[in-house]
Amino acid sequence: MYLADSRGTKAAVPPAVLTLGAVSLITDVSSEMVTAVLPLYVVTALGLSPLGFGLLDGINNGVGALVRLAGGHLADRGGRRHKVVAGLGYGLSAVCKPLLLLAHTLPLLSAVLAVDRTGKGLRTAPRDAMISLFTEPEHRGRAFGVHRAMDTTGALLGPLVAFAVLRATVDGYDAVFAVSGCVAALGVLVLLLFVPRRVTPADAVRRPERPPALRDSLALLRRPELRRLTVCATLLGLTTVSDSFLYLLLQREGNLSAHLFPLLPLGTAAVFLLLAVPLGALADRVDRRRLFLAGHGVLLLGYGLVLSPWHGVPAVIAVLVLHGTFYAATDGVLAAATAGAVPARHQGAGQALVGTGQALARFGCSLAFGAAWSLWGGRTALAVAAAALAVSAVVASFLFRTADEVSA
Repeated sequence: MYLADSRGTKAAVPPAVLTLGAVSLITDVSSEMVTAVLPLYVVTALGLSPLGFGLLDGINNGVGALVRLAGGHLADRGGRRHKVVAGLGYGLSAVCKPLLLLAHTLPLLSAVLAVDRTGKGLRTAPRDAMISLFTEPEHRGRAFGVHRAMDTTGALLGPLVAFAVLRATVDGYDAVFAVSGCVAALGVLVLLLFVPRRVTPADAVRRPERPPALRDSLALLRRPELRRLTVCATLLGLTTVSDSFLYLLLQREGNLSAHLFPLLPLGTAAVFLLLAVPLGALADRVDRRRLFLAGHGVLLLGYGLVLSPWHGVPAVIAVLVLHGTFYAATDGVLAAATAGAVPARHQGAGQALVGTGQALARFGCSLAFGAAWSLWGGRTALAVAAAALAVSAVVASFLFRTADEVSA
């Protein structure tokens, strides 16, 4: 399952990972079309307050976390189930996109987003488990970097498609939701037709006598390395402001036109795309945990720029560059670090445990930030979040240093 160069040596990224990257690329075009217009849609078209949007955004980040453990556990109960569980998750999200055409109230919109995020929660851990199992351990950082780069290509194209649809149609939001549903269905087809059903024999462990039980999956937190990763990812997630709120602040601080709002994620996505593979390869040579922590330091710099007196388009671009660097240094790097902290038979559950902690933390942050914005205003809320992020980074650094001292 590895690509061979002209000398017959194996490349770091297996073809199956590239196929999974293509599925993520297509799916992210669909998802980011919706994400790009959702903040303005709910705030301007539906007239929701920042607190109401915080609830929706929290659903976006948190509801999927409630089923992520189930998805990871089910996928671990047999090598063939990784693709089955991931396919179910992709299918649920695809069905939800056209349902947004019917959701014009907060309860209906919340319900549709909850099902959509359920699909994301089901598919994320099995997908990352497949990437881990298809790839040699020493190349996992690069493999996740390539996957995230392809995924981010979709994130780059999605807002562009949304922007074009908004400009070309009268009922722009409805058209965006309809096109998004068609693109999501294509992603499901690519997964079903081209992703192998099983991990490669060379990388898969011998099938155990019995499938892992749920208590076996939860017991993974007894492993010190995985427990520290989960705690640190959760702690930092509690102080990571959601992309949508950051883009709303940038749009207001930079006095950008509403039609330009869907283009803001492009800056983040472009930088993520450029840096995901180099930083993924760097993660294979250095401590992945330290790189993950350094990414949050870059995010803190971005918050500082938003709060600084420097405004205008150059300031917006600088913040987006830092935002994209943050994702390149954290997203795939955390998954690669997690893969190295758990046995192969528990890859799905291990990815789910860390991802669940981070997602639930970001759910709480979205609710808290929306409430703080409603009470104090966006700038004050961001200042509080930045201070909390700085404290969290110091605590996480201490935990990682303590782990190194114990292992030494």
